[in-house]
Formats: sequence, C-alpha cells, structure tokens
Amino acid sequence: MDAAWHLILLLLLFSEFGLVSLSCVTGCSCSNDTFGRTLLCMTSSLNKIPDDIPPDIRKVRIEKCHLTELSRGLFGRANSLEYLWLNFNNITLMHMKSLEDLKGLQELRLQGNKLRSIPWTAFQDTPILRILDLKHNRLDVLPEHALKFLSNLTYLDISFNQLTIISKDVFTNWPLYLKAQELERTEIITNVVLALNDNPWMCDCRLKGFVNFVKAVSPPIILMNSYLTCASPESRAGKFFHELELKNCMKPITNSLVSNITVQVGLNVTLRCLITASPTPSILWTHGLKTANIKAYNVSTVLIDEETVKSELVIPVVHLADAGVYNCLAKNFLGNSTSSITVHVQPPRAGDPSMFPSYSFSPSMSSDENVYIDVRITKQTVYGISLEWFAVTENPSETWYTIYFSKYDDKEKDIINIGPGIFTYSVNDLLPATKYEVCITLKSQKPRKGQCIVFVTGSDISELEQREKLIHIIVIVCAMVLAVPAGMYACTTETRLNCIEKCLGLCRRRRKAQKNLKKDNAKESTFDSLQASSEEGLCQREGNEENRRRRCSEDKVNKAKAENKNPAELY
Repeated sequence: MDAAWHLILLLLLFSEFGLVSLSCVTGCSCSNDTFGRTLLCMTSSLNKIPDDIPPDIRKVRIEKCHLTELSRGLFGRANSLEYLWLNFNNITLMHMKSLEDLKGLQELRLQGNKLRSIPWTAFQDTPILRILDLKHNRLDVLPEHALKFLSNLTYLDISFNQLTIISKDVFTNWPLYLKAQELERTEIITNVVLALNDNPWMCDCRLKGFVNFVKAVSPPIILMNSYLTCASPESRAGKFFHELELKNCMKPITNSLVSNITVQVGLNVTLRCLITASPTPSILWTHGLKTANIKAYNVSTVLIDEETVKSELVIPVVHLADAGVYNCLAKNFLGNSTSSITVHVQPPRAGDPSMFPSYSFSPSMSSDENVYIDVRITKQTVYGISLEWFAVTENPSETWYTIYFSKYDDKEKDIINIGPGIFTYSVNDLLPATKYEVCITLKSQKPRKGQCIVFVTGSDISELEQREKLIHIIVIVCAMVLAVPAGMYACTTETRLNCIEKCLGLCRRRRKAQKNLKKDNAKESTFDSLQASSEEGLCQREGNEENRRRRCSEDKVNKAKAENKNPAELY
C-alpha cells in the first residue's frame, strides 16, 4: 500500500513540473511555455478545429492548415483558452457565436486568411480581448459600430486588407476613444496601437472625415504607420493623407447646355452634358427606353476638375430613327440627376447644295489618290445589299466616308456620311429587277474610277442566286479600289466592253506564274462554268421558250470562240 502511495505522489510531482504530459490531440503536440500549456497543430491535412482540445490548454496555435470556417461551439471544452492563433489558413467564414465559450480570451490572431467580413458582434463574448490581429485578409468594409465591443484593446491590426472607404465614426464611437476624451489629461490611460496602412484608400469626399481623424489622432491612439497613402482616384494616387484637403460630398447636378438640336439626315451631331458632383458620378445616356451606349454611338467622359465632369455622346451618322429625347443620367451615393436633349432630324432635301458637296478639286487633293479602299458586296437579297470596305488611311480613327447611291444614270444621288470605325452599310427597300449604282469615297469627295459598283436586283430568288455568284466573282477577281496604281486595270461603271476580259486575263497570267497548268485550267473552267450558269439564267428572261433556247445556244457557240464573255453586257 505504501508503495502505491509513493507512486501516486511521484506522478503528481512530475506533472507539476511538466515532466509528464497529460492527454493531447492526435496529430498535434502539447507543451508548456510562458503562456502555459500550449497545443500546436501544423498538420496540413487538418481541416477543422479538433473536438478534443484538453480543458487545461491555455494557448492554441493552428497554422498553415486547411481550416475554412469558424463555426459555433468549437471551443466548448477549452474553458481555459486565453490565446488563439489561427494564422495562415483558408478561413473565409466566421460565425457570430464562434467565440461564445471563450470568456477569458485575451488574444485572437487571424492573420493571412481569406475573411471578407467579420461579425463584430461576436466580440460581445470576449470582454477582456486585448489583441486582435486581422492583417492580410480581404476585409473591404468596416461598419460604423465595428469597435463597439472592443473597449479593452491595446492592439488592433487591419492593415493589408481591401478597405477603400471608412467613416471617422468607426473610431469616434469607439468606447476607448470616448473614454479618453472624457478623462483629464493628468490621468494615466493605456495606449492602443492601431495599424491601418497598406489598404487601397479611395481619397474622395467620402474619406474626408477619416482623413481629418488621422491628421488629428493623438494618444491614447497611436498609429503604427501614420503615413497612409491614397490608391485612387488617379489624380491623388500616392499622396499622403496629411497632404490632402478634401471637400464635402454633393449630389449630382446635370446641365445639358441646350435642350433642342435640329440636324439633317447623314450629318453627325454631338450631345453634351456637364455634371457637377462629388464623388465623381456614374453617367448613363438613354434614348427613349433604351441605353444609348451602343456601337453606332461614341460616349466619352472627361474630368474637367475635381467636381465637374463633361460627357459627350456622338452620333456619327444621323438617321431618322435617331430622333427623340436623349437623357443624361448622373448618379452617386447621394442621389441622381437627369437632363434631357431633344434631337429633331430633318430628311434630306433634293437639290440641297449642302447635301451634295461640290465636285471641283484642287491639285492639293491629289495626295488622296494614294489611299486604298477595297469595296465588295458581302450579301445580296431581292430587296437589298450589304456593303463592306477595307481602307488604309493615315488616321483611321478620324477618317469619314461618303456613300453615293442611286438608280443607274440618275443624276441625283442619295448621300450617306459614315463616321470613323464603321466599314459596313446595308441598303434596303430596293426595287426588283432594277439597275443600281453605289460608290464609296472619302468624305465629300467626287467618285472616281474604281470607286463604284453597279448591280441589278433579281426578280426571283433563283435568278438572284445566279447574279449574286457573278457579282462575287467579279468583285474578287477585280478588287474595287479607290486609287488604282499605274499599269493596273480596274472594273468600274465607266469601263467598256473589254474591262472584264483584261481583268480576267491579268489574273490568269498571275496564276500561271505560281501554279502548274493543270490547277490553272481547273480554276478557269470553274469560273467559266459559273459565268456560263449566270448567263444562261439571264438568257431565260427574254422571249418565248423557243427564242430563249436559240439565244442560249448562240451564246454557247460564241463562248467557244471567245474564252470569256463580258458580264457588263448583262446590265
């Protein structure tokens, strides 16, 4: 019996001096240090707080594991816990009652996690918390009463987060700050260190109160780094808080300068709107019930000064459908304001000199002859066509084009001005079986050779398909160019009967220089078969059945004598 009592006394003695460890968590280690008994877990496979933390543990350190959440009731057995270090995990969520069993907690470190928000009311359960380390997280909001339950802090670190705007009331409502203001300066007050550096502060009017607080801060609050800098707006990026003089915020006030604008079809128009606001508002243009920020319109915003913004909406080519009311809407967190501009569109007047520019050119315009434009018909229906062109100019972002369109040989032409960056146009509502001419030039210049395309609309779908093939062949073989270098042939509306023969002959000679005779003959026969098919379809439009057969037979005989028939004769 005496031996048993001696053994028990020895065990108690060894336990008192740390020579014998009590129970510990599997996969972790337990030890005694200056904090008391400590639990250390550095196992990468650990993905939650252990359920069996011994009740005598005073410090828990779980780092570089895969913790993702602090849920409720995790520390029900750890009643003695005073120091909780959960650095460098993947914690994204913290339950508002996750600390309810830790009345004696003095230090909480959550550095290097992925927290976007903190349930600040959770600190009601930790009344004696002195150190709170939240640096290197993703916090982007600090509520006005975030520090309400942290009256005994001596160190708060929220540096290296994503805070942009916070109110000065976050700190002026802090019980610790209020207490310091009430006590006389002769009384000894414990200082608190505050780390706010390396956040992307947005230095506009919304940060004015906080900036003034930082400028005037004094013990008991001490900034770890008092040189806080702005990240935005661009005009203030890199500036220190003590260099700023921010103005008060104000609701947007819009002014459209003019309320009515009249413009003719085919011209361009610019709508302007001036906005006074702070901070800089978001600006949106609307036309009727639709947002006007579409491809055909160009919307730009220029910051004139800290509180004034100019917004412009440019309609490169006005159509009748562009008439109506345009609204300039400006909005910031204080409210919004709208100004309206009514656009009246006048249809073009026949014979109006302003709509038909002069065709007289001075010798100085000869430099434009070197500009290259490749024009083609990309789509044709019974009642319309789609044009596409490619241009090589010195200033593409400023180059305007003019489209001349009419029935063939009509003296008066419809004129459409096309703004920069637009290289397609569709012509609709055409008459069937009608000959048309369309030309594309630099803005307001007279059409020259190589600028125009002549086409005939079909009278039915099958005939249209044949003509569309022929048009594509002609456009591909003889590229429509604005300026044709010397020595080259161009297919235009002013060419005579031998134009197509010359173009085709030139193309064939180039093919023969690059490919063998067999492939060359195959391509020529393909072109001839398409051309013959189109000619045969066109022959069927004239005369009775017998005349059509006789004419098509004669065409085939003539084709045997001459390798290519001029497609211009079809028009």
